[in-house]
This record gives sequence, C-alpha cells and structure tokens, in this order.
Amino acid sequence: TVTAARILKGQLNGQSGEETQLEMDKFPFVSLAKTYNTNAQVPDSAGTATAYLCGVKANEGTVGVSAAAVRSQCNTTQGNEVTSILKWAKDAGKSVGIVTTTRVNHATPSAAYAHSVDRDWYSDNEMPPEAVQAGCKDIARQLFENIPNIDVIMGGGRKYMFPKNTSDIEYPGVAKHSGTRKDERNLVQEWTDRMKDKKGRYVWNKKQLLSLNPNDVDHLLGLFEPGDLPYDLERNTETDPSLTEMVEVAIKILRRNPSGFYLLVEGGRIDHGHHEGKAKQALHEAVEM
Repeated sequence: TVTAARILKGQLNGQSGEETQLEMDKFPFVSLAKTYNTNAQVPDSAGTATAYLCGVKANEGTVGVSAAAVRSQCNTTQGNEVTSILKWAKDAGKSVGIVTTTRVNHATPSAAYAHSVDRDWYSDNEMPPEAVQAGCKDIARQLFENIPNIDVIMGGGRKYMFPKNTSDIEYPGVAKHSGTRKDERNLVQEWTDRMKDKKGRYVWNKKQLLSLNPNDVDHLLGLFEPGDLPYDLERNTETDPSLTEMVEVAIKILRRNPSGFYLLVEGGRIDHGHHEGKAKQALHEAVEM
C-alpha cells in the first residue's frame, strides 16, 4: 500500500511515481517493531497497538492489557492493565493528544488510554450485561476517566458518547447514527462541564475546528462523525476536516507546552479500505497520511 501510494502521489504530480517521497520517507528517524499477537499469527490492530504503545505483546482483540487477559472475559482485566506512552508523557508534564480518522474509541487510539478485554466494547451498549455488572468500563468512558485531561482528542465516534436514541446533531432522525449509551450519560456534556474553566472547546464540524484560535484553547474535543470519518476520497470537504487539518490544529495547541508534547496520529481508514476491497480509497488514505 505504501509503495503504491508513493507512486500514485508522484503520478498525480505528473511524475512517473517511484522517485516520489511520502512525508514519512522524510522523517530523520524511523523505527521497526514486531507487533504480532500472542495468540494469532495474523494480528489485529488492538493487540498490535498495545504492543507499540505499551511495549507489551497481547492477545488479539484486547487493548491496554497483557496477554494474561482473555478476550471478552471481564474478570481477567484487573491486575493485567499495562500503561502507554501517552500516559507516561502526561505524567512527565507533557501535553498529549490523539488524532484519528476512525472512531476515537477504535482499537489503535484506545490502546493509548484504555484497558479493555474487548476492542468492540465501544459503549456499554456493545457490552454483555454481565461485564457491565462486573464493573468493566466501556472504552468511551475510559477515554474521559482513565486519563481525564488528555489535551487534544479528535476523530469520529460521537454516537458512543450520548444516551441511547439521542438524535445526532448532524444526522437528526437517522437511527443508526443516534446515541448508544444505555447508562444515559452524556459524556460530551460531562467533558464540557469539566473543562469549562480550563479553556476547553468541543467541536463537531470542520468550520468550528478551523475557526478556533489555538492560542485560546488548552483542551480540545473534536468528534466529527457518529462513527468513523469517511474515506478521504469520499469526504465532504465542507463539513469534515482532513487528517492534515486536524493534525495542524492539534500541534498548534500542544506545542505551547515548554515541556513538549506527545501526539498519536492515525490514518486508520487504510485498513478498512483493504477489508472492504476498496484499494482506491486505501491508496488515497496513504497519500493523505
């Protein structure tokens, strides 16, 4: 995918393609990591994100827990939690952020803050009742409760933050985009109330995002779609920001910390493009990265 994207980028600029450099090709340092799952030869992005963000190999479908945790078994969570580089950076006094084109509680971003034995526990609606009763938390809750002051959070996943059947602000009346939470909590409102006196801003569309003055914002929550953001090739450029636009705003906010910052950036729809057999979308996602 990366090689094909490199060629496509060059050809879009009237070149033959192979001689083109993607932005990642220009980095002064590049690292390689083995990110296999402990119980699967072909890994998923939950266990692999846990590997490269937390430094611990894990089972397929689990995030932020060691291989002692068993997928979907709530009682194997406690005592097997592992911490991420985002948490280490926050504890060191740095500003931290997450920017993704998937749901903010999808596998890769969630490994930065959550401890869940199932990557699909996006809200309590997706959890078995016995797991909720046993005290396991859904990933959306953990986003706001585990590391309560993540400075920048941007991506999709609005519906997992609102009470069940609450109409989405952008797609009112579209049932599949409505809120999912059975506990009736409005996590966005809770975050907004908590950040009221901390220069916190919540935005849900591109216009709101780009109208912000980053110097006046200390905490930013941007949820631009009920689920994942659209493929960049299919994106409504009037309403949804690009990955580049989100990252630019994030850096302008985070870089004001003299102690530095940590920012996790994911162009996550490449994976979906491959799963759905949409090679064209996957290539354009890689170019956008």
